[in-house]
Amino acid sequence: MSLKEPQTGAGQARDPVLVDLALQGGGSHGAFTWGVLDRLMDEPWLRIEAISGTSAGAMNAVVLASGFMTDGPAGAKSALSAFWRRVADSARFSPIRRSPLDVILGRWTLDTSPFYLAFDLASRMFSPYDLNLAGTNPLQEVLAESVDFRQIASSPIRLFVTATNVHTGRGRVFRNAELTPDVLLASACLPTMFRAIEIDGEPYWDGGYSGNPTITPLVRECDSHDTLLVAVNPVERPGTPRSAREILDRLNEVAFNATLLKELRMIALLRQVVDAGSSEGRKWADMRIHLIASQALAELGVSSKLNAEWDFLCMLRDEGRRAAEAFLAANDQNIGKRSSIDLDLLLQQV
Repeated sequence: MSLKEPQTGAGQARDPVLVDLALQGGGSHGAFTWGVLDRLMDEPWLRIEAISGTSAGAMNAVVLASGFMTDGPAGAKSALSAFWRRVADSARFSPIRRSPLDVILGRWTLDTSPFYLAFDLASRMFSPYDLNLAGTNPLQEVLAESVDFRQIASSPIRLFVTATNVHTGRGRVFRNAELTPDVLLASACLPTMFRAIEIDGEPYWDGGYSGNPTITPLVRECDSHDTLLVAVNPVERPGTPRSAREILDRLNEVAFNATLLKELRMIALLRQVVDAGSSEGRKWADMRIHLIASQALAELGVSSKLNAEWDFLCMLRDEGRRAAEAFLAANDQNIGKRSSIDLDLLLQQV
């Protein structure tokens, strides 16, 4: 996103502020969000009321909540680190890896990986029902080892996880008591890679198609007026895509950001026209939005979202901590008072 961020001085010790988090999905780029969360856990004045997450964002949210129940912020940091370590371990013997050329040149992309190119071509000719005969997902075991889902129902942090109903095309938001490994796999289910996940007799795909992430429950069901949005997918990208892969990648980025931008435009519009007598409208209008993002993610390329090498995940984690540090240094005094991005710019783009 390129929304304008007002600059303020770095904050000092302060009274607690209730906040919500909105975490985008984006494959292994979710390790950037890990770094952001790791840094936010160092701020005792930030009190997380709820987290809305999709795909990798949903997994970060649930792992954080699980670790928080065990040992507060320290437990959350430890749980996130262990989760991403397991992700890297699960992909250790995957043939979809960087080519020797990319390793030598220090590039994280998979664009020249023979196995990635073969997989990318096969995914355009065959469905997961043709190739992934067992319907397996390596994250199934990772989640089982990382989260005690029986405890999540009573977590003090409210969780909202979005998946897309294949039949209706609408998003479904799952809450704490409904969360299971299958719900998280559904939220991260890219239809060209995995079979649809069936929940309550209905098939679901990646939640990014209907909300990446969904803001509405944070407004309607929570007390906080401040939402920290951790963005993984760039809204704007310079240049015009030319190759077939570049075009498809950009289409996916546009689709995965569309619903989020619509909700942010709604907040901006209601600030101008809200009826003071409408409590829900007033809550939308009073929402304060803060953005944590990094241009470095846009420079990585889409294929790197399948790169689960530990060194790559650690690089993203460090970039996430750096981005969160920069955000707090510039805008921590805005939290609890005003949005740190200019949402009215979205209305000018309609």
